[in-house]
Amino acid sequence: MPELSHGRRLLVLAICCMSLLIVSLDNTVLNVALPALQRDFHASTSGLQWTIDAYTLVLASLLMLAGSTADRIGRRRVFMAGLVVFTLGSVLCSLAPDLSWLVVFRMVQAVGGSMLNPVAMSIITNTFTDPRERARAIGAWGAVVGISMAAGPLVGGLLVESVGWRSIFWINLPVGLAALLLTWRLVPESRAPKARRPDPVGQLLVIVLFGSLTYAIIEAPHASLRVTAPFAAVALIALLALLYYEPRRREPLIDLRFFRSAPFSGATVIAVSAFAALGGFLFLSTLYLQNVRGLSALDAGLWMLPMAVPTFLCAPLSGRLVGSRGPRLPLLIAGTAMTVSGLLFALFEAETSNTTLFLGYVLFGVGFGFVNAPITNTAVSGMPTAQAGVASAVASTSRQLGQALGVAVIGAVLAAGVGSSSYAEAFVTAARPGWWILAGCGLAVLAVGALTSGRWARGTAERTAERLESTEMRRSAGVSA
Repeated sequence: MPELSHGRRLLVLAICCMSLLIVSLDNTVLNVALPALQRDFHASTSGLQWTIDAYTLVLASLLMLAGSTADRIGRRRVFMAGLVVFTLGSVLCSLAPDLSWLVVFRMVQAVGGSMLNPVAMSIITNTFTDPRERARAIGAWGAVVGISMAAGPLVGGLLVESVGWRSIFWINLPVGLAALLLTWRLVPESRAPKARRPDPVGQLLVIVLFGSLTYAIIEAPHASLRVTAPFAAVALIALLALLYYEPRRREPLIDLRFFRSAPFSGATVIAVSAFAALGGFLFLSTLYLQNVRGLSALDAGLWMLPMAVPTFLCAPLSGRLVGSRGPRLPLLIAGTAMTVSGLLFALFEAETSNTTLFLGYVLFGVGFGFVNAPITNTAVSGMPTAQAGVASAVASTSRQLGQALGVAVIGAVLAAGVGSSSYAEAFVTAARPGWWILAGCGLAVLAVGALTSGRWARGTAERTAERLESTEMRRSAGVSA
């Protein structure tokens, strides 16, 4: 790829950040609109869960495929295709006649979204070749997630209150079209020198595993065991098949050798736990604020700012701590804050008092703000440079999978506890097991973060990197010969 001027590189970064903003904003904005969707479509709790999980599941399933495809056929080409599909999906979502079609159109959105974030990161990495410039660019990229967290509830509440829930999808149209035009004009094409081979069997197994597991969890409170048990069995079979098949491929979709590195395994568990807590926290908070307290969408968005603002403020601080002192301290802070937040709701019914509700939101925001930066850093620490992109993609997939599972599990617990009662009558009691689960997720972040960020863990990462590099050298020698 030709060397670009400083101004052109900044424009490329801005375009990539625009794509991340609309993909990230779409999830937080939609959470505020859930009660409006429930009223308009007479949706059940499981129906609301699917509007969130249809999106995150498809993202989780296709992120690695989209990244490897872009390396093979061209990053700009795949990025532009993703913008087209995502924008089209957004328009279709705004026109959805019922909940089933909205779920389908959310999946279309996610297909486009899967082509944006991993490909944009590859474009940034190849555009900013100087290590310091690249670090600043990735820092700006990461800050966009914090912006979406802070702006999402407020923007969503304002749009739902003034125009209606369909308007939350309209904002993607001008941003998507502008990003598409700017990408066509300003972003140069690039490909990987040696792209990974496709792994269709592994990709299919991942889709079956994620989809069947989530379906079994979401539908468990409503359907009989005879309906959900086959999906749970299919998920188990897909997992076993994945564990058997992937190590036997020369270039697998998921290289299971990565998990010999304690930091990498820890980052995967932390990503799933932290984002499961986020998905469940947003789901419970939105339904509580609007369906129990009777707040408007805008007021509910304002109430969630005590969570969003600390996330925005703590994310760059966490990044600096990771750079100067490593991931251990940010992970300990994150795990402690998220655990205490969950316990406030589980033990002291924080919803029943404005003071404890505010404090619970602040603590969760602090915890989530500190957890995101160390995940990618821990995942790629010690990995060979050639494998860092794949390791980062697995971490991103773990984030999306965690959020999908969080919504599925917490929503299922809430649905089982509420039963035929109204949210207003039974919410606090029905949600208590969910808050215990979220506190457990925070405790997992704390324990795994402490365990996998020490000297012993770094040693496993170094040994794993040596084995991976040795294997790649032998393969390259074999190809050359």
